[in-house]
Amino acid sequence: MMDAFVADTFVIYALAAGMALALVAGPLGSVVVWRRMAYFGDTLAHAALLGVALAVAVEQLPMTGVVLIGVLIAVVLFWLEKQRELSTDTLLGILSHSALALGLIVLSLIQSQGFNVNLMSYLFGDLLAVNQFDLVVMYGTAFIILLAFSRLLPSLISISVNEELARVDGIAVEKVRFIFMILLALVIAVALKVVGILLITALLIIPAATARLYSKSPRQMVVLSVFISAAAIVLGLYSSLGWDLPAGPAIVVSASCLFFVSRIFVR
Repeated sequence: MMDAFVADTFVIYALAAGMALALVAGPLGSVVVWRRMAYFGDTLAHAALLGVALAVAVEQLPMTGVVLIGVLIAVVLFWLEKQRELSTDTLLGILSHSALALGLIVLSLIQSQGFNVNLMSYLFGDLLAVNQFDLVVMYGTAFIILLAFSRLLPSLISISVNEELARVDGIAVEKVRFIFMILLALVIAVALKVVGILLITALLIIPAATARLYSKSPRQMVVLSVFISAAAIVLGLYSSLGWDLPAGPAIVVSASCLFFVSRIFVR
């Protein structure tokens, strides 16, 4: 009976963690799709490995390192964009792979110093290892993200429709973009245990792209993307438990299946 209780508990924790991610990945993923920021999401995700490595080196929470590195990447990108010498996608490619390579080097160095780092759990998630403390941190972070996002949503919609017109209307475009980048960094921190660094971009864009097929307004797309993210997480988690699959990849494959089925049957 005790073994059954423990099994039920870790499944409930895993499901609760997945729902925390669905609450924030869906709404922010919608903006990523509108603004065509998938490459920026990849850059933040790759840079997150450097944040994890530095946090482990100083014995802090990995989420803390992910958020700090995400903010740093956003600041550096803003500064480089103002130089107007290279296109944004080139700058993102440089930042993404430089941060990933540096993260791997730092991980190698700290492992040589005796730190035990499970690299696979950070790359692909470790959903079934979520505990109560993780849930408190994830839901607290999700609440902050949703609170800030709800205030930014009208401005984000205006900027996505027409950035120049948004400027004329008095919207501080650069400020809104910067805050949104920070929120994306927080989402990646929440996703660390669920789908990992390499797969978070997929969970940002696939449910949002699926929701777009059913939606008639931006706000409807935001709401639907939450439900589609939640459905993908439930399907992926139970596929993982039923067939002994890695949870993170199973969730992303479930989201992909929902997208392709929707694409076939929904005009």
